[in-house]
Amino acid sequence: MKTVRSFPKRVTETAHTFIELPDGTRLAARMWMPHDALKHPVPVILEYLPYRKRDGTVVRDALTHPYIAGHGYACVRVDMRGNGDSDGIMLDEYTEQELADAESVIAWLVRQPWSTGRVGMMGISWGGFNGLQVAARRPPGLQAIITLCSTDDRYSDDIHYKGGCLLNENLGWSATMFAYSSRPPDPLLVGPAWRDMWLERLNQEPLLAIPWLEHPHRDAYWKHGSICEDFGAIDAAVLAVGGWNDAYTNAVPRLLKNLREPVRGIIGPWAHKYPHFAVPEPRIGFLQEALRWWDQWLKDIDTGVKQDPLVKTYIMDVVRPGASVSSIPGRWVSDRNWPADRYTQRRWYLNADGLGVQAGPAQKRSLQSPQYTGADSGEYCIIWLGPEFPGDQRADDSGSLTFDSAPLARDLDLVGAPVVHLRFSVDRPLALAAVRLNSIWPDGAVSRLTYGVCNLCHRTSHEKPEMLVPGKAYDVRIQLDDVAYRIPKGHQLRISISTSYWPLVWPSPEPVTLTVHAGRSFVDLPVRSTRSHEVAPTFGEAQAAPPVKQTVIDPAWNKRELTIDQRTGERRLHIVDDFGRTRLDEHGLITWSRGQEEYRIHPHDPLSAMQECHWSMETGRGEWKVRTETYSRMTASKTHWHVEGRLEAYEGEQRILVREWNQKIRRQLV
Repeated sequence: MKTVRSFPKRVTETAHTFIELPDGTRLAARMWMPHDALKHPVPVILEYLPYRKRDGTVVRDALTHPYIAGHGYACVRVDMRGNGDSDGIMLDEYTEQELADAESVIAWLVRQPWSTGRVGMMGISWGGFNGLQVAARRPPGLQAIITLCSTDDRYSDDIHYKGGCLLNENLGWSATMFAYSSRPPDPLLVGPAWRDMWLERLNQEPLLAIPWLEHPHRDAYWKHGSICEDFGAIDAAVLAVGGWNDAYTNAVPRLLKNLREPVRGIIGPWAHKYPHFAVPEPRIGFLQEALRWWDQWLKDIDTGVKQDPLVKTYIMDVVRPGASVSSIPGRWVSDRNWPADRYTQRRWYLNADGLGVQAGPAQKRSLQSPQYTGADSGEYCIIWLGPEFPGDQRADDSGSLTFDSAPLARDLDLVGAPVVHLRFSVDRPLALAAVRLNSIWPDGAVSRLTYGVCNLCHRTSHEKPEMLVPGKAYDVRIQLDDVAYRIPKGHQLRISISTSYWPLVWPSPEPVTLTVHAGRSFVDLPVRSTRSHEVAPTFGEAQAAPPVKQTVIDPAWNKRELTIDQRTGERRLHIVDDFGRTRLDEHGLITWSRGQEEYRIHPHDPLSAMQECHWSMETGRGEWKVRTETYSRMTASKTHWHVEGRLEAYEGEQRILVREWNQKIRRQLV
């Protein structure tokens, strides 16, 4: 990534200001804009997050916003209500209050003397979510957005449920926000009121896993903020950006298919990061692409984006399996349709003797997976960039039904979403199926290409699931995640099916034997046609503004360890992400945080499943130091979830607050 130190416009930065909302609540903001914006007003780019502008996103903000401001925009980074140095309380994600506040912020931006009244929203993850959600409300002035690593569907494609299965990230993300929201504002900015503001947050913040577990089906709770309920509500220009190693790749194809023009997409090999500093590489000149988008739709400058293809896609080469990946070779392609201008659906049948292009005789293959099958799944959402990628799939395949193809006679470009059609029966009323598409190397190593999970009670509806009848044959369609891979000649394809996928999803309440009707089940693979003389899209080199000045006191580190109790067979996964202790030179704030996760399960007992999360968050300056310790724990019986939580707050070494949660929540066909 190249650091750019001079821009067409000299940038003036306001490190802190307040935006007052109609109800008197003040939201904290940081702003960058051209020095002459009062004389020559500019469009505004808003990023609106709960992650603390002062110390939470300060590193990435410094790389991004001054660059855009230096090219003729006012960039405004706002802390949501109840976060950072803002007033109020945040009680959940994507609430009506959050979105209404965003509309008020946009109205404030439109009125400012340095603003032309034309606004864009840009954000990754939470900021990408609410960018889409606010655009669907059509506030005056909002004309374009850039949404990265986000989703249009809060139920089926976020960190709570996937295919109707409960993701363990549901508790994991609840624990993360439990810790993040427990931090105080900076006394240098809000004065003596900081302590009362902090105590108000501590006494009111929720343990969000509880309401999320109380809504296991696709109801009004999840439909709120899911713009897939009405794609036509968005009339702003949308640039949707994703990464194949992110959890949110499926949203970009849906947005490209369903949003009205103008909409464009870019999908690279990245995990959950902005593309100008993302991993795995190669990175791209994302900020240059963002400027092309903003200049076209907020300044009416013809930058050529109207003539751009619908989507620019990075087709990855299959790489050796491993939990840490820094770079993925491949090539960029462009298409005016998704998944490609020219592609075919190739069908392989799940026959008793493997994958075949013709259906074999009808036979039944049955399996009951060990409960730890899925240990090499990697993280659901790769975000901290530790050893989080999927590992070699051979161990998980040993607990799965597998269907292998013959070695490929030529390279195959898989671009899009494979769809598996299973005819199956089970011996229990509740069951799940995890389906993986793998690539087998000639030496036997196995790389996961893509996967999907399905709560089989949800086979026809996420709103009204139905219990299974043991022994009855059913048909289910399981769409795997969108992906783009070139699978080389000589590799074999493998469909792997298991009845557990721990620790990615919570197991069914009883061990399940799944019977797949071979010869009557099949997979459709979207294969992009090869073309002669294809011209690849090009991007500028990755650029950014100068990094923030900070002093590393203790370096960051992480680990991911899987251990086996040889006496009981219990699997234990221990994860630590220590983000180090740093001092921000600008204002002297010292921060440290560490997240720890523990997963346990016995191979034959799904009710032995246990997940624990512990976060430590410390903030200080001089003699002022505060710390919170947050604990979350989840187990389950056949009928209920058991959720425990604990919040401890410290001033110096004195504990000033303790809150505890202990709740049972009814399991509803999960």
